[in-house]
Amino acid sequence: MSEIHRFDRQFWQRFLALVQPYWYPLSDRRGTFVGLLLLLMAFLLIISFITVSAISLGGQHYFPEILNSIAPGLADSVTQIIQSPAIYFIGLLLLATIGGFAYYKQQLQERWQPWLMSTIILLLLLSSTVVNVLSSYLGRDLITVMARHQISNYFSLLLLYSTSLIAIVPLMVFSQYIKKKLFLDWQQWLTNYFLDKYLYNRAYYELKTNLDIDNPDQRISKEVESFTQTILDFWVAILNQVVNLIAYGIVLWTISKLLVTTLVIYSVLANLSVIFFSKRLVNLNGEKLQYEANFRYGLVRIRDNAESIALSGGENQELSLVKRRLAQLMQNLHLLVGWERNIEFLTVAYQNSIFIIPYLALGSLYFSGQVELGTVTQASILCFQLSGALSVIVRRFDTLSSLAAVVNRLASLAEVLSAPKKQENVSTIELVEDNRFATEAMTLQTPNGERTLVKDLSVSVEPGERILIMGASGLGKSSLIRAIAGLWNTGCGRIVRPSLEEIMFLPQRPYMILGSLREQLLYPNADREIPDEELESVLHQVNLPELLSKVGGFDAELDWSSVLSIGEQQRLAFARLLLNRPRYALLDEATSALDLQNEKHLYQQLQESETTFISVGHRESLLNYHKLVLEILSDSSWRLIPVQNFVPQLDHLQNPQFSEVIAG
Repeated sequence: MSEIHRFDRQFWQRFLALVQPYWYPLSDRRGTFVGLLLLLMAFLLIISFITVSAISLGGQHYFPEILNSIAPGLADSVTQIIQSPAIYFIGLLLLATIGGFAYYKQQLQERWQPWLMSTIILLLLLSSTVVNVLSSYLGRDLITVMARHQISNYFSLLLLYSTSLIAIVPLMVFSQYIKKKLFLDWQQWLTNYFLDKYLYNRAYYELKTNLDIDNPDQRISKEVESFTQTILDFWVAILNQVVNLIAYGIVLWTISKLLVTTLVIYSVLANLSVIFFSKRLVNLNGEKLQYEANFRYGLVRIRDNAESIALSGGENQELSLVKRRLAQLMQNLHLLVGWERNIEFLTVAYQNSIFIIPYLALGSLYFSGQVELGTVTQASILCFQLSGALSVIVRRFDTLSSLAAVVNRLASLAEVLSAPKKQENVSTIELVEDNRFATEAMTLQTPNGERTLVKDLSVSVEPGERILIMGASGLGKSSLIRAIAGLWNTGCGRIVRPSLEEIMFLPQRPYMILGSLREQLLYPNADREIPDEELESVLHQVNLPELLSKVGGFDAELDWSSVLSIGEQQRLAFARLLLNRPRYALLDEATSALDLQNEKHLYQQLQESETTFISVGHRESLLNYHKLVLEILSDSSWRLIPVQNFVPQLDHLQNPQFSEVIAG
C-alpha cells in the first residue's frame, strides 16, 4: 500500500489541518480545536443525562404507573446518581464546557454558525433517540397485550405507539436538513479557501511544473465536496451513535447483561476484521480518483482542441489515448469491486448474525417465563440499533477507505499552495519594482537551469520607445516576456519594471474568459464603468464593427474561444489594450493570425496611444512599427540596434535545434 494513503500520524495531522480552519482559526493550536470538540461531546452527554433525569423524575411524580411500566427502576437509578458524589463531577463538567466555549468566544466569533448548527443537530438527534427508546417500550407492551389478548389496552397503546412514530418524523427530517445546510456552507467555505490560495501569487502557474500535484481542478471542484460530505456524515453518525450507545445500552443492560457483553465483544472483533482486510481498498480508492481525473482531462482536451484535431485528422490517436485511460480506470474499478465483495462477506455476515444474538441470549429466559415476548422483540430491535452504534466502521468501510486518499490529495494541494516550492541552490533574477523599465546584467536560464537563453542582457526602455525582439525560433524571445512577468526567474542580474498593474501582456493566443463581451473587453479590470459608446468605438478601432450585432450585445455570454477565430481574438485583445491604456505593453506574436493590413492598422492605433510597447515576432513587417531591434543570437548573446541599421538574415534566424514550446 502506498505510504500516502495510510491512516498514520501524518494522515491525522493533515486531516486536522483541513478540518480545523472552518471551525476554528488555524493559527491557534490544534489541541484547542480537539479540546472544543471533546467539550461539545461532553455537553451532549450532560444534556442527555439532564433530559433522562427530567423525564424520569417528572414521570415518577405525575405518571408513576406509566413510567414503571415503560422503564421500571429508572427513576430510582437517577435518584441514586443525583444523591451520589457523581453529581458533583457532572456539574463540574457542565461548568467546564460552558467556561471553555466562553473562554474561546473571541476565536469562535466569526465561526459561531457551524457550532450552532452542530449543537442543533445534536439536540435533534438526542430527541429522536429519546423518542425511539420510548417507542421501543410502547412496541414491547403492544406486542405483550396482543399475546395476552388484552383488547382493552390494545388501542390505547397502539395510539401512543403511532404518536411516537409520527413524532420522530420532524426530528429526523430537520436534523438531515440542517446537516445538509451545514455541509453546503462548509463546502462553499473550503472551496473558496482553496480558490483564494490557488489564484494567489500565481500558485496555479507554479503547479504546472509540480509533478506531485495532478488535476488540481478536480481536487478543488469534486474532492472538496467528497471530503466535507464524508467527514460531516461520519461526525454526525458518531455523535448519533454515542447517544444511541448510551440510551440503548442502558435499556439492554436492564434486560440482559450477557446480551450487552456478547454484542460489544462481537462488534469489536468485526470492526477490527474489517479494518485489517480493507487496507487495500484505501490505496485503490486513491488510484481511482487519479484515473477518473486523467480520463476526464483527456475528454476536456479533445473538446478544447476540437478544431486542431479535426484539421490534422487525429481522431484515431485521440481515441486510442482516451481508451487507454479508460482501460486504466476500469481495471482499477474491477479490482475495487473485487475487494469490496470480499469485505461485504464480512459486513453482511455481521449485520445478519446480529438478529440471532438476542434470541440466543433471551430464548431460555422466555421459555422459562422470566421475560415476556414483547421484551424479546424489544431486545431484538434495540440490539440491531446498538450494533449500529458499535459498528460505525463496518457499516461505512466504503466511504472510510476513500477518505484517506481524499484527505491526502487535498492536504498535499493545500501544503503546496500555502508554501510554494522554492528552488534550492539555484540563483534567481532579482525583480525590482520601480518607475522605469530596464534589465541590468540579466542572464536568463530555463527553470531547471540546464540551458542559458540570454547572457548579461542590459537594456533600458525609455518612455515612448518601441522595441522589437527578434531571433530564431527557440532562442528565448518569449522567455524574456515570462521573465519580465516574473514567471521565470532562474538566472542572475536584475529586472527593473513598474508594477504589473501598469503592464499588459498580449500572448499569441489571447485568453478568452468565461463571461460577457463587456467583460472580455474590460478584462482583467471588469469592475470598471465604461460607456457602451466607448466600447463600440474601440471595436471599430480594431476592425470588429460587426461583432456587436453578431453576438447580440455587450451582455451576451458565449464560448468566445469557439465563436471567434484566432484573428478575431487577437483583435479583441488589442481592444482590451486600448481600453486599459497601460504604461507598457508586451506583445508576443500578438498579430501572427492577422493579415498585413490589419496588423498595420492595429499597430498604428497603438502608436497613437501613450503606451510604450515591446513586441516579439518574426515578420519583417513589424520593423515598420518599432524603433529598435533586440536580436537574440544562437550563442545566447544579443545586440540592440536601430531598425534602420538592422538587416534581416532569414537563413540566420532559422534554428531547428530548439523547440518553440520550450523557450520560444
